[in-house]
Amino acid sequence: MAAYTVRPIGYVENGISDLDGVVWEDVESRIVVAPDFAEGLEGIDDFSHIIVLCYLHRRAGDEDRALRVHPQGRQDLPLVGVFATRSPRRPNPIALTVVPLLQREGNVLFVKRLDMADGTPVLDIKPYLTNGDRIEDATVAGWLRRLWEAEETSANNANGRE
Repeated sequence: MAAYTVRPIGYVENGISDLDGVVWEDVESRIVVAPDFAEGLEGIDDFSHIIVLCYLHRRAGDEDRALRVHPQGRQDLPLVGVFATRSPRRPNPIALTVVPLLQREGNVLFVKRLDMADGTPVLDIKPYLTNGDRIEDATVAGWLRRLWEAEETSANNANGRE
């Protein structure tokens, strides 16, 4: 197959370089769009959420790209195909995340919950569309549902709720 070249349109700023233990739901980031692409942001602030595609530059050249993985590296979860996970160890280190758009200031977008390290190249930005991107009857794998339930129980117990 042919190889393709893409050019980043900007990068992520959030000061996060060590990914261990980061609670991404709490992280606020800035997406700094290059000046020559800034005109493309016109109207983006009319949307509450955006889709951000990034290049996982810290994974570039990483040979640890197995096609089957234990989700989150957890041996207690089943071995599944990498395309059935959000693992960063992918044949092409490309990430996609839907995030709330907090505000725009010129060529800078302020977002929350963007699970990318500081300096991550941004490849594209798209508006999240409530009529088309949201799938009402979507399903997930049973192992993921169990993982979410366990995480919720653990969070509730940590907060003194049961």
